[in-house]
Amino acid sequence: MEVPEQQLEHFLHLPSEKQHKIIDAALYSFGRNGYKKASVADIAAAAGISKPMVFHYFGSKKNLYLYLLRLCGDKIAGGVMSKLEKSETDFFKIIRHASELKIAFLEEYPNIMSFIESMYFEEDPEIEPEIKKLRTQSKGSHDPAKFFENADYSKFKDGVNPALVMKLLVYFSEGIVRSTPKGERLDIDALMREFDECLELFKNNFYK
Repeated sequence: MEVPEQQLEHFLHLPSEKQHKIIDAALYSFGRNGYKKASVADIAAAAGISKPMVFHYFGSKKNLYLYLLRLCGDKIAGGVMSKLEKSETDFFKIIRHASELKIAFLEEYPNIMSFIESMYFEEDPEIEPEIKKLRTQSKGSHDPAKFFENADYSKFKDGVNPALVMKLLVYFSEGIVRSTPKGERLDIDALMREFDECLELFKNNFYK
């Protein structure tokens, strides 16, 4: 389910600074409390607007959540795609660079990570089907294979499937997120250190 464009018209015409403040407040509230317990009144107060204005901009609490869900997918995946160094050919360096770009975006919107973390645990029947659908759509529209159009696969040992290596790295990353206790923030520095170790291990074993 997409949020109707006409519903977002007033919000999208706000100054970018005010949009950012509303988005950040909503990301924080949903990430900290989950969908059901997140309070529109608290979001409005943190953003410096009235509660009726939240409904004026988005129509409903569900629409606001869906907007954030779509924003996260588009901004993170789309932002990485647009800034990724197209001349790089090393498979693992491409992955590392993409990870750095994602981290830079997370630093700009620090509450995005807690929102994404909470999404993995979200079980509210009003929103769970939409989460699954939008995550599937996002994967389709931001195909990770596009990151590797110029990758030099000849570096891999015979019999190694690079697509399977990519899947293993994705499972590794998602596993860390899922294993983090609900309500706790990810330690980005520790995550990247562990991810670098994983990349080095894979490179040593899968490259010639």
